[in-house]
Amino acid sequence: MTLLDKVHGGFVFPRRITRLAERISELLPPGARVLDVGCGDGRLALGLSQLRPDVRVEGIDVLIRKETFIPVIKFDGERFPFNDNSFDVVLFVDVLHHTNDPRILLKEAKRVARKAVLIKDHTRNGFLAGPRLRFMDWVGNSRHGVSLPYNYWPSHQWHSVLRDLGLVEDDWSKQLHLYPWWANWIFGSSLHFLARLRHADS
Repeated sequence: MTLLDKVHGGFVFPRRITRLAERISELLPPGARVLDVGCGDGRLALGLSQLRPDVRVEGIDVLIRKETFIPVIKFDGERFPFNDNSFDVVLFVDVLHHTNDPRILLKEAKRVARKAVLIKDHTRNGFLAGPRLRFMDWVGNSRHGVSLPYNYWPSHQWHSVLRDLGLVEDDWSKQLHLYPWWANWIFGSSLHFLARLRHADS
């Protein structure tokens, strides 16, 4: 394990998980059944369950790790193994930029979610946004064998695609403060967002 891995795994990653769990827990409806897509080891789902014991979080992923904090079902990366409207909320946390076409999973999320789709992802906006995002992605995921297509959309593309899919933005936040102050100006700024979406006809 490199020094970079130790810093990320021992300090940056735990803070990020805690902060994300706090922010996402505020956006979940009471008693929600939540599908965490691309949940990894389920550490975030566990954090959500601890903050919101009224919700139930289930995970799916294309790669099943040896040790997980929640039960995880394997799926093919395109089709969710659930019926329509099976969950209240579908959650994507830094997952969609790992796909070649995020629209495929977004359509599945709309099919499966009764109330909301939550997305934490990146926007390719700002000075050297692409290189900064690729560096973060490589540090956080390369050792886990995660696919790294580096498919980052600028904010205007996110808004356009979501509108075309019939998903309305109820909440959109860019100030997530996932990193300590000395790192936030490089790896935070305009590179992250957390959005809650609903069906346009709901």
